[in-house]
Amino acid sequence: MIRAVKGTRDILPPSSAVWNHVESVAREVFRAYNYDEIRTPVFEETQLFARGVGADTDIVTKEMYTFDDRGESLTLRPENTASVIRAYIEHRLDQLPGVCKLYYIGPMFRRERPQKGRYRQFSQIGAEAIGSDSPATDAEVIEMVTEILTRCGLSGFEIYVNSVGCPDCRPKFVEALKQRLVDVAPGLCADCQRRATANPLRVLDCKIPHDQPAIETLPSILDHLCPACSSHFEQVRMFLTDRAIPFQVKPRLVRGLDSYMRTTFEFAHGALGAQNSVLGGGRYDGLAEELGSKVHAPGIGFSIGEDRLVLSLEEAAPGAHRDPLQIYIAPMGGAALRHCAGLAHELRRAGVRVELGPSAKLKRNMETANKLGARYALLVGDNETGAGVYALKEMSSGEQRNLDRAQLLETFRSPSL
Repeated sequence: MIRAVKGTRDILPPSSAVWNHVESVAREVFRAYNYDEIRTPVFEETQLFARGVGADTDIVTKEMYTFDDRGESLTLRPENTASVIRAYIEHRLDQLPGVCKLYYIGPMFRRERPQKGRYRQFSQIGAEAIGSDSPATDAEVIEMVTEILTRCGLSGFEIYVNSVGCPDCRPKFVEALKQRLVDVAPGLCADCQRRATANPLRVLDCKIPHDQPAIETLPSILDHLCPACSSHFEQVRMFLTDRAIPFQVKPRLVRGLDSYMRTTFEFAHGALGAQNSVLGGGRYDGLAEELGSKVHAPGIGFSIGEDRLVLSLEEAAPGAHRDPLQIYIAPMGGAALRHCAGLAHELRRAGVRVELGPSAKLKRNMETANKLGARYALLVGDNETGAGVYALKEMSSGEQRNLDRAQLLETFRSPSL
């Protein structure tokens, strides 16, 4: 028996209904904030991610699916910000008026250890606002994410924000961090011992519980921000407060990509356990230039782990987003089955969710209707076919009424059904 590859999975009903709900809500919110969809290839030149994500990040050094394509190194996308910026540069989207606002929904690939809500093929819903360095844009992005999660039905999530400085002030912080890590790193995990010299900021991103007490003793970047970064972060917090969006400042919060600067943020939810992040994002003002842009293109974005968001929603309200079967048509006899096929066609064209049963005895059809969770059963025998009047039975109450074809169609055109 051939099974799904480790770290991948099949998304089956009724879970697929939650996925459709989440993606539909996201598209509605993106439209309200004037974002348009971009679809990038699922693989790119490996160098794009090495430069855009960071050569010393765990993503690049450990997790990418890279393969040789006749002498060219290609990689399945482990994230999509670098791809979006590549497309922004390649297609000269900087020529468009205003801020370039793009969103995406699709699969990403990382060869990490599978765990609750994390897979080697996973889906992200993300967005990038390119062409603005305003703290108001940062706050608007965080507001938009809040709106997506709230409309999806998620409550009880927490918002963490931080600033990771800029090329002017961050080096001084990194140097202070390096000096402190000389004493602290030997007691940390092997990855953090490596990061302590190669990329000290990544130590702050460590998720190993044993390391957290020592990490809490490390210097805070908020004590090293330059006046410009300090002012920017203060305004972000002001705009969030104006919108009555609750948040916590988390000085150890950094993101996994080297390109981030100034505002970073994360949304967490308790249903996911210790690894409780639903999404993260931040500002990356120098990424476009790093990837070859000849114009300055500051930006901020985020990506929602859709697998983890769906898991949170399913645990919070099981079955809440399932689209129920509205009507099960139960034909009794060959002539009735042929007649019912036409009825089913008309109802489906009217937007009604219909299951057409086989020609069978009434008891068997009613058992199937019950198992499928149908709200109504339409009972159609040869007599009903000839008379053009059908028995509609409400499954929960057992109440039954007779309707002709026009009445039946009018009944199921009602928004309440």
